[in-house]
Amino acid sequence: MTNSNFDVIVIGAGHNGLICATYLAKSGLKVLVLEANAQPGGAATTNQFSNGFLVSSCAQWLMQLSPEISKDLALSKHGLQLAAKNLNTIALDVGGNNIVIDGNKIAGAGLTEADKAAFKQFYKQTYKFSKLLSAAFKRRPPKLVENNLTDRLTLLKLGIDIKLLGKADMQDLLRMALMNIYDVLEENFENELLKAALSLDGVMGSHMGPRSPNTLFGYLYRHLAEVHGFKGPAVVKGGMGAVGEALAGAAKACGVKIRYNVKVDKINIEAAVATAVVLAKDATGNAEIISAATIVSNADPKTTFEKLVGYRNIETGVVRHVHNIRMQGNTAKLHLALDGLPSFNGVADKDLGNRLLISPTMQYIEKAFNHAKYGEYSAAPAMDISIPTVHDPSLAPEGKHVLSAIIQFAPYELKQGWNDQTRETFKQLLIDCIAQYAPAIRDLIVDSELLTPVDLENKFHLYGGHWHHGELSLDQIMMMRPFPGATQYATSIDGLFLCGAGSHPGGGVMGFAGRNAAKEIINRGKSA
Repeated sequence: MTNSNFDVIVIGAGHNGLICATYLAKSGLKVLVLEANAQPGGAATTNQFSNGFLVSSCAQWLMQLSPEISKDLALSKHGLQLAAKNLNTIALDVGGNNIVIDGNKIAGAGLTEADKAAFKQFYKQTYKFSKLLSAAFKRRPPKLVENNLTDRLTLLKLGIDIKLLGKADMQDLLRMALMNIYDVLEENFENELLKAALSLDGVMGSHMGPRSPNTLFGYLYRHLAEVHGFKGPAVVKGGMGAVGEALAGAAKACGVKIRYNVKVDKINIEAAVATAVVLAKDATGNAEIISAATIVSNADPKTTFEKLVGYRNIETGVVRHVHNIRMQGNTAKLHLALDGLPSFNGVADKDLGNRLLISPTMQYIEKAFNHAKYGEYSAAPAMDISIPTVHDPSLAPEGKHVLSAIIQFAPYELKQGWNDQTRETFKQLLIDCIAQYAPAIRDLIVDSELLTPVDLENKFHLYGGHWHHGELSLDQIMMMRPFPGATQYATSIDGLFLCGAGSHPGGGVMGFAGRNAAKEIINRGKSA
């Protein structure tokens, strides 16, 4: 059966797919979104992992969402509410001598006045650099080899923005651009716990340790949050799935049709032109075909070209580019259903709703990464911990709580494989690690769930379990993302576009990739 009632088909109802679809619909196009899962949001989703216990299964903090997009799509009108905003980051110490990061201020017994002053300066300078990135991320990345006026103006604007940093900051940016976060923090601070907390932001969701090149960029990328008005993480009421629901509501209000539990098996290509999508066969063995002039993939680039398009339908050079995208997932999630509020060393009960980090030193994080290099899970992993029920009790039965932790590092390709035994062994290791900082945690555990990178791939369709659809490094950003020839959302296949985190500017619940892709599609339609 063939259906051809739509101008645009968007594959995937992740946040970028929904944002792209909504802007396209606002321009007057008839848009259909096809989602394999039962709910919108992609990796921004809320699921019940134990009876009565709900958790943000993948992304757990809202930190980067563009306020412009939020306003354009009237997300608050469609139900998006924050249970808490501008939370502090607490770097945990086993003995309770914790450090609190609050915007541009830090506090803690082990901090010197020199570190406090240095942090204010570091915050001010990195804010400038992140602001520069944000401005570049709002526009399509320029191609360097074509005589295009728009691209020339984009490059000129970027050059002017760098110049306006001032001589000292401009020199520092150019000097530090390729540096690792380890060396940058060693230059600036003395306190080991502070350095470790900052360095973790440089490697979160990646296959990199603090000593890896490009990790300063990872830090700046994550701290786009401040530029977008988040002085610290936010907890979404109802979990991160509420973001997807609000985006779906905005899309439907603009006329977008969304179909759930619909898996796209392939994209039909005729004479290097994308003509239709073919859905998975139904119970009778029939496969629905839906045609449209424009097909937009919110899936990652490897899934799009390898699985949906098929390598036989693209040139050898493009196949090589796709194959070479670095996207080895290295992050796991641990969820604990708790019988009550846990107690952490040195953290008052009123502060347990903040972001809690287990990352005592930069060397600790680097050693954790070393295991992942050789297909092993970390013996002493770093963690980013949230207890969202402090702010949103609706996520658990009365008096109960949920703990959710992002784990660095757990490789997608574990040497012995992610079987029941390795999962359970690693999960118990993680709980033991948390128990060093919250000694009575085991007595409170009602149930638990571990999501490995393989689980994240299966649940959220992330190739290799990679959160960002590809490493965020200088050779895979801007005019290099996802690869030369597909950097401005269009691809070598006419009528096929990308709008997901694998395209510019990258991952995180930000929305620019979806909005930029929609603008590009609309502009190309006007010039056709």
